[in-house]
Amino acid sequence: MLSGMIRKYIYLFGIWSINKQIFINYDFLLKSQFEEIEIIKDYQLKKLKELVDNAYNKSTYYREKFDKHSFHPNDLTSLNDLQRIPFLTKEDILNNINRIQISNLHEKLVYSETSGSTGKPIIFYRNKDWDAWHRASVFRGYSWHGIRPWEKNGYFWGYNFSIKKRSKVALLDYLQNQFRIFSYNTSELKRFIGKLKKAKYLEGYSSAIYEVAKMINENNIDTSQFNLEMIKGTSEKIFDKYQEEVQQAFGKKMISEYGAAEAGIIAFECPQGNMHINMETVIIEEINSEIIVTNLVSKSFPIIRYKLGDYVVIDQDTKCKCGMKHFIIKEIMGRVGKVIYGLMHQYPSLTLYYVFKNLAMEQKLILNYQAIQRNKGVIVISIEQNINENEKNLLIKEAEKYFKNDLTLVIEVGIDLSVHSKKKVDFISEIGI
Repeated sequence: MLSGMIRKYIYLFGIWSINKQIFINYDFLLKSQFEEIEIIKDYQLKKLKELVDNAYNKSTYYREKFDKHSFHPNDLTSLNDLQRIPFLTKEDILNNINRIQISNLHEKLVYSETSGSTGKPIIFYRNKDWDAWHRASVFRGYSWHGIRPWEKNGYFWGYNFSIKKRSKVALLDYLQNQFRIFSYNTSELKRFIGKLKKAKYLEGYSSAIYEVAKMINENNIDTSQFNLEMIKGTSEKIFDKYQEEVQQAFGKKMISEYGAAEAGIIAFECPQGNMHINMETVIIEEINSEIIVTNLVSKSFPIIRYKLGDYVVIDQDTKCKCGMKHFIIKEIMGRVGKVIYGLMHQYPSLTLYYVFKNLAMEQKLILNYQAIQRNKGVIVISIEQNINENEKNLLIKEAEKYFKNDLTLVIEVGIDLSVHSKKKVDFISEIGI
């Protein structure tokens, strides 16, 4: 057994050997986090000018795009001028990966890819400074909750590795003082729960954390010996039912880290429960409730006005008690673009968010669900809980407020919604597949 001090120095030496810039960027973030918003905006404009100039001069895709829309980096004199640049979509990226990628930065490049949970993955390379900002942003979020990254932690990520790759991952996990599981069978989950007694924090897929909490609650496992100071869900939406189970199991809520491989760390939740935007590294716009992301540190693969695909609510007015002035993402409501087909009309999949949110707020009925549509006019709602007929009727009546008689709900109860190979999403459409 290595002592905590030895663990600390092994971890810090590893970070230093990988990328010294992480420490520099982390120190900057700690100093900037309480700055006034106008100072932060001035810094954003400076970084935006650098990003746009670099994209225009070194990326074939952006030079042609800017020229086509009569935009030049010199036209960028305020943050409002960013709106002159056309949106970037995932389809744009997939069709132009090699033309977007910039390799001649005299910096080491780091392989990266998106999960591919919403389609084909994006494979690209981050420059070393971008990677440093990403890690430093995560470390700052940890610091808000009193967490030091070298402390023992449980990790839900990448459990479907090959046997050969598992050995390499196991060594890296050991050096980082973390442990994970590679399958979600009952015996392995129980072993994982046992290890949590010595952990300071738990992080990873929010659905996986929910499954652990659910097992603890169902088996009346004593968690009084646990010393978890932070439970962080990422990569997936955190449903209300997740929070209910996690609170019951661990006595604290699951906090949220919001981001994407190509967009970077977008927001991190503070101890007051507010998700502060990582304004030093991203500019966020909310247009028709859709989030638009500009990654200010993405020099090797510029991400400028990217339609990430989520519905959000941004709050620029709330004064958080934590002292930070950074804008807040008040809510992440779901994925953009998916359509529910009625017999006569179409509805955004976001409609389901309001149906189940209203049930939770007005009827105190918190459900974990997944909706699947295979035929127009019919949607199958799989509910994890064994709800009664009265509760089913409450769900049907709430849905009728939005869909009227245009959509039939087939409600299945007592369904196991645990995820084994991909992220959990609230709506799946198989129409046209």
